[in-house]
Amino acid sequence: MTEAALQFSDGDRIGRVASVDTSRVAVDVTNSVLLTRIGIGQLVAIRGATEREYLIAMTERVTRSMREELPAQGSDDETGALLAAVPTDILQGVLIGTFRTVEGAKINTFKRGADSFPQIDRECYVIESLNLQRFMGILGAGFSEDERLKLGVFVADRSADAIASGDKFFQRHAAILGSTGSGKSWAVALILERAAKLKFPNIIVFDMHGEYAPLADKAAGGFAERFRIAGPGDLEKPGDDVLFLPYWLLNRDEMLSMILDRSDQNAPNQASRFTLHVRNLKGRTLDNEGKASVKKTFTVDSPIPYNVRELFGLLDADNSTKGMGKTGPIKGEWEDKLTRFLSRLEAKLDDRRYGFMFAPSEAASSYDWLAKQALKLLSAGDGSGIKIIDFSEVPADVLPVVTGTLARLLYDVQFWMGGKARTPVTLLCDEAHLYLPVRDDADAVQRQALGSFERIAKEGRKYGFSLLVVSQRPSDVSRTILSQCNNFLALRLTNETDQGVIKRLMPDSLAGLTSILPLLDVGEALLLGDAVLLPTRIRLDVPKIRPDSATRDFWTEWGSVRPDVAAITAAVECLRSQSRRE
Repeated sequence: MTEAALQFSDGDRIGRVASVDTSRVAVDVTNSVLLTRIGIGQLVAIRGATEREYLIAMTERVTRSMREELPAQGSDDETGALLAAVPTDILQGVLIGTFRTVEGAKINTFKRGADSFPQIDRECYVIESLNLQRFMGILGAGFSEDERLKLGVFVADRSADAIASGDKFFQRHAAILGSTGSGKSWAVALILERAAKLKFPNIIVFDMHGEYAPLADKAAGGFAERFRIAGPGDLEKPGDDVLFLPYWLLNRDEMLSMILDRSDQNAPNQASRFTLHVRNLKGRTLDNEGKASVKKTFTVDSPIPYNVRELFGLLDADNSTKGMGKTGPIKGEWEDKLTRFLSRLEAKLDDRRYGFMFAPSEAASSYDWLAKQALKLLSAGDGSGIKIIDFSEVPADVLPVVTGTLARLLYDVQFWMGGKARTPVTLLCDEAHLYLPVRDDADAVQRQALGSFERIAKEGRKYGFSLLVVSQRPSDVSRTILSQCNNFLALRLTNETDQGVIKRLMPDSLAGLTSILPLLDVGEALLLGDAVLLPTRIRLDVPKIRPDSATRDFWTEWGSVRPDVAAITAAVECLRSQSRRE
């Protein structure tokens, strides 16, 4: 028979239960020497209803007070005082789970939650040394080999691996949150590295700054496949890694959010004519493609190619066509009502920064293009199942629509796929605060993106579609999306408002853990949620391939590295051409 993981001696006893409420326990400390080794977050075992059961608590507060009592009989008090000052030590902990030496046929099991409450005067023991090593070792033992996700080691015991359930981590949405320089990018690279070892991973990374490009460098051992949203320099001869997001993929509201000014008194007329012409142009495409069955049920939001220049011509005709009265030409029904709408649309069509949307390649205007694009992003194919999409050249004002449209498109494909044919997909949203803001702070364009992501957050689990949100400012990220995340990797957070977000998302009994967030070292994190049995502080493993986001050594480089004159000159030309490639 396997020996019990927790074996205590009298030297491990710290005291007895003094008081209990629904989630916390107070221990009257009798071993003051042992108390000096206790730290916040230390684990304590409380003897349960049987000899084989212990309730596990995590220390969140230690206090000492002085009380006066009669001196011990026979003591020789030279001052002649009637009362003596005696210290009273109290340890307060939060109940987190139940450990059983034997549970049916199982040995050494731990489960979240307490099946019973500690009884007053029950003995309490500190879990340290060999007991701590054995206890930490069983936390990941309950996960099958197929679902184990190793993230690092426990800070409390560096010899024990910190194992999470990969299934629960991804299927119920997750968030990686931490201040700049705390190790978020390393955490992302580590998780992607672990996932890449699986046979058919399916993770799509929304890379806002191009920092994950090294993960796709096959010459350096890279494992990912990288794509770029087309920049102005890619419009003439796009490479195989260039992605277009043609305007016809946008639904009606997404398109109008970029072009329509809701404050314009003619906005309803402009939206009406736009909707009518787009629906007719899409219907004409279906006629040309011989898709009679699709035409019976399609809507104006269906992703069907049409010619935007032809749309512009139809709207321009509406705007300039005279009406006919009894005595001759009169002002037309739509005359001069579409002028501002047309000027805003023309500005987008002529701006090369928006070429990835309004000047797609000839192939991206064909009916079959969408299926090929979906296969490229949702299927592992012959390459890697880890896909990195670089959004660094997308204009900031349209970034929310681009990310939202792509996310909605991928989700819709997954939604309409047969249940048995689906394979799980995760969207990793880097720098989420840039395009998933708090709804009250969002403009019309951002709200379109929010709608797509919030729908995924609320419904995606049913269709095998999840989010992994990464941000340095959780207080600026949609509360709806964060509230749907059941797992958190919280790195160092120094801002009090950001800490408050984490605190609100945690159960009240564990909210005290957030007090250590500003004290975490680089690469350390609190791992919380359904994917782990024990909310705890871990040190993340260092990824083999590091992202291009390392903090520069300002003082050292100022003292040794001369600025590159040629590079500065080349950067000016890149600025002018709106492209990082010469």
